[in-house]
Amino acid sequence: MHSFSQRIPTFVAKSHNMLLPFFNPDVIEAGCDEAGRGCLAGSVFAAAVIFPKDYKNDMLNDSKQLTARRRYKLREQIEQDALAWAVGEVTAEEIDQMNILRASITAMHRAIDQLSLRPEALIIDGNRFYPYHDTPHTTIVKGDGKYLSIAAASILAKTYRDDYMMRLHEQYPYYGWDHNAGYPTPEHRNGIIQHGLSPYHRKSFNLLGDSQLSFNF
Repeated sequence: MHSFSQRIPTFVAKSHNMLLPFFNPDVIEAGCDEAGRGCLAGSVFAAAVIFPKDYKNDMLNDSKQLTARRRYKLREQIEQDALAWAVGEVTAEEIDQMNILRASITAMHRAIDQLSLRPEALIIDGNRFYPYHDTPHTTIVKGDGKYLSIAAASILAKTYRDDYMMRLHEQYPYYGWDHNAGYPTPEHRNGIIQHGLSPYHRKSFNLLGDSQLSFNF
């Protein structure tokens, strides 16, 4: 799942509060972020994005700060303007096998694997990352609110994961995944109590919270 484009960016900066275009101006740099780490069900998704050096877009921001409509509009723009972009996925079953931190980073690695342009450096949202081959990386806490490429990666990861959870909701409508995206809401947990687990639940997670009920996995 990736795209390559050399089209001239169509957004022009109009605000001095615009996110930074790069961490290191001297290399081909990819920004990475994930979505779905705290969910009880479904895969964790991650994205990697490489923008042109002079890219400007004053509409980009951390995906959590945007409405769903704006995220999807920006997804189209990101895919059009990026030099390269890709999305990676790690399934719930894999998450149970490797733990969520490793799964989140593995999803980023899978996204980077698919980039049609090889990055010379990586900037990662958060404070943990496992080296990707010999490519230098920098972790940046709240990087999705600081750098354009990380913000773009957060939007791609979020929207592609939301699409995926909507498809799962059609198969398993008991948990409210069409609007909670698999996060631990009371509705989601009540659905587990009433209907049991789906094949997409992360069995290594605390699925019922403080409830006294438990399942034999």
